[in-house]
Amino acid sequence: MTSATLLSGLSTTTRRKYDRLAGILGRMKGALIAYSGGVDSTLLLKSALDVPVKPLLAVIATSETYPGREIAAARALARSLGVRPRVIKTRELENPDFAANSPERCYHCKKELFGTLAAMARTEGLPFVLDGANRDDQLDYRPGSRAGRELSVRSPLQEAGLTKAEIREISRRLGLSTWDKPSMACLASRFPYGTRIEPKGLRQVGAAEDLLRRLGFGQLRVRHHGSVARIEIAPGEFPRAVSAEAAGRIVSGLKRLGYRYVTLDLEGYRTGSMNEALKKG
Repeated sequence: MTSATLLSGLSTTTRRKYDRLAGILGRMKGALIAYSGGVDSTLLLKSALDVPVKPLLAVIATSETYPGREIAAARALARSLGVRPRVIKTRELENPDFAANSPERCYHCKKELFGTLAAMARTEGLPFVLDGANRDDQLDYRPGSRAGRELSVRSPLQEAGLTKAEIREISRRLGLSTWDKPSMACLASRFPYGTRIEPKGLRQVGAAEDLLRRLGFGQLRVRHHGSVARIEIAPGEFPRAVSAEAAGRIVSGLKRLGYRYVTLDLEGYRTGSMNEALKKG
């Protein structure tokens, strides 16, 4: 069944945006896609393959700030789409501006990543570097997008006006396994600004989130406040989290990882909660 047939039930607005995406990609004579295996970049890769964009290169960046299981999943998913991705190692922790974890941390990270990808694209003769940013990303504080603009990285999903909800719906209809995948972000985003980013803390946070996923929790974050682990999960999962059995396993598990106190954030999961400290008023 063709993509056109699978998407026949989309709303007029969403279908118009998807057609706009196809038009944007269709004008590209080759591209490099920054691929993470998430909802957005997977739809971008699938759409580029369907157009098709040729030549096309998918690149997965790996570092201490991104869980190993996500890298493995991204590689497997790319291969399932018929793409052999290239995996590169980034070294943002070696950049003191990144490790200091100022509100500009994401800018320094993306500057290195996009700079590396831009150089790779030039070597491969590819005229465009693409990322999976969507329209909703414009609603939050995203200093990394400035690095993208400086290095002429394009965001076709955003250019087409596609929201996260629309991307999930299109992905569902296309049969992409990522359609309901929880949003993922760099592990450095779990630390309050000003808290230095170090490998030990990243491993601690990664292990804490792995523990919660093994217990069956979906969209989540473990925010790292020194000796305190602040858990963000969907409010609908609160009752299970505070049940005697689950709470006992969460507390004992996170304490074994080095946390002294384990808390549940009653506002629940929300993207970019560390940016709340930057808001005035």
